[in-house]
Amino acid sequence: MALKFIRALMPREERFVENFAAHAERLVAASGALIAMIQAPPEEREARFEDIRVIEKQADTIARETLMALHRAFITPFDRSDIHALITAQDDTVDLIEDVGRHALLYRIERFTPHMLELARQIQEGAKMLAEAIPLLSNVDKNVVRITQLCERIGRIESEADTALHQGLSALIAEQPTTIAFLGAKEVYEMLEAVTDRCDDVADLIEGIVLDHV
Repeated sequence: MALKFIRALMPREERFVENFAAHAERLVAASGALIAMIQAPPEEREARFEDIRVIEKQADTIARETLMALHRAFITPFDRSDIHALITAQDDTVDLIEDVGRHALLYRIERFTPHMLELARQIQEGAKMLAEAIPLLSNVDKNVVRITQLCERIGRIESEADTALHQGLSALIAEQPTTIAFLGAKEVYEMLEAVTDRCDDVADLIEGIVLDHV
């Protein structure tokens, strides 16, 4: 009877994967909201940034619930440090998307360039790859090939983002903007590229989990 009671208290193992997946969906939503902000007319950008902020708060809630569940859990599907690192890396990625929007407003970016939009779309592609890969962790042995393919694709996106960053900065310098305009655009460019780095960090953690379970 006591053993049955203890088991009842144990969280289902897949709860962690479900939380990872729910957070990944928030990342996809945040990337879509960022694209909407970039494409919006200037008078609508603050409203679109508020959309990002709402999504970021939802992601924070999922991350906090996951960490609380980790502290309560007797049994976890993966190493505890991997669970902590993965949900933290996911949350950092959404946080950085919010930072992109905030800095764009702070610097009063008048025009988002095609290269900025390209970077934002690469972020969204990476986010969608993560959203597909993460639920597959519920059965690593069965899904190892597909997870690996998705993580490798995210790595290529990060490399493509490096190219887009360099092209964007080159075009920016050629325009000879004012100092403030240059600093603002440069920072937004670099933060956009950094989001793709964060997606790649998440993919690396996923691959690490896979290697530990095959």
